[in-house]
Amino acid sequence: MNGPRRIILAAALLAASLVALPLAQPAPAAEERVVNIYNWSDYIDPKMLDAFTRETGIKVVYDTYDNNEILETKLLAGRSGYDIVVPSGPYLQRLIRAGAFLPLDKSRLKNIGNLWPDVTSRLAIYDPGNTYAVDYMWGTTGIGYNVAAVRERLGANAAMNTWNVLLNPASANRLKDCGIMMLDSPEDLIPSMLPAFGAKADSKRWDDMTLVTDALYKVRGSVRKFHSSEYIQALANGDICVAVGYSGDVMQAKRRAEEAKNGIEIAYVVPKEGALMWFDTFAIPKDAAHPAEALAFIDYMMRPEVAAANTNFVSYASGNLAAKKFVKPEILSNPGIYPDEATMQRLSINTAWDDRTQRFVTRLWTRVRTGR
Repeated sequence: MNGPRRIILAAALLAASLVALPLAQPAPAAEERVVNIYNWSDYIDPKMLDAFTRETGIKVVYDTYDNNEILETKLLAGRSGYDIVVPSGPYLQRLIRAGAFLPLDKSRLKNIGNLWPDVTSRLAIYDPGNTYAVDYMWGTTGIGYNVAAVRERLGANAAMNTWNVLLNPASANRLKDCGIMMLDSPEDLIPSMLPAFGAKADSKRWDDMTLVTDALYKVRGSVRKFHSSEYIQALANGDICVAVGYSGDVMQAKRRAEEAKNGIEIAYVVPKEGALMWFDTFAIPKDAAHPAEALAFIDYMMRPEVAAANTNFVSYASGNLAAKKFVKPEILSNPGIYPDEATMQRLSINTAWDDRTQRFVTRLWTRVRTGR
């Protein structure tokens, strides 16, 4: 075989061999592990999120909201994009009925034994069998106030442990200039205040609910704003003197005022007529894209040291009994955060309204907020 033909044949054989060999493909990149969380504002120690990512390699994408209605709307619309949400008791109940959540795979929650049995049993009123959720935090709804500002307007001996201080138009008007804020949350305010009218907190009677909203309507001119989170900083700064809010939020305001050394003393009381005990829970939406990562996050949050760190940061009681030994003494001994037995007896739990009642309450609340 002469030279040119050998070259041509060699080239042909080389080309054929190249065709036969598979082209080298780059190795597929490992899919990034992520958990998308939707939680209440100012409600977790950011250091715990960072620690979780360092240990597990799971990235945390963290968004916040200010009321349960926003969360409910997103979940019922579907494709929320979230892997963990934090509904409160009655909304958890409503969303379970709507089929919004995945059952928890408890075999993957090795820290579930750290939960507080008394809290878990109360939570079962909303989630029978504790099938869909675990408690994150719990607390009360009551009155936070600037001690000096209130004494100046109502007198040194004025009783603040009663809803009447805000529902009485004359009293509310005397506090108007220093500022009143209330939760923008009828599911918290109405059941909390129902005992002041001789009704049970869980009353589903429309006439009972109307008693509360009529009273709120009469004092709405003295209320600077209805909002479910702004009152924290406003109370700490002295921009307002009274807030109807969540126990831990008021304690956060108290701590911020102390850290600022601004001379503002903030106190918190559960009204003698009674108030709500509420629960915020971890749950996994049924269309969560990362349920395994969600379970890993929930399990991490149930470690005693982690649960205590979150309580120490947000000043809410943890649903984790094993965490109590790691909670700061000043928080654990504070009856505004961990109520004593006498206060516990005044606390009630409210269950979800049916759809018809929910629409009725929405109309009542719109009248309170807008004056129309």
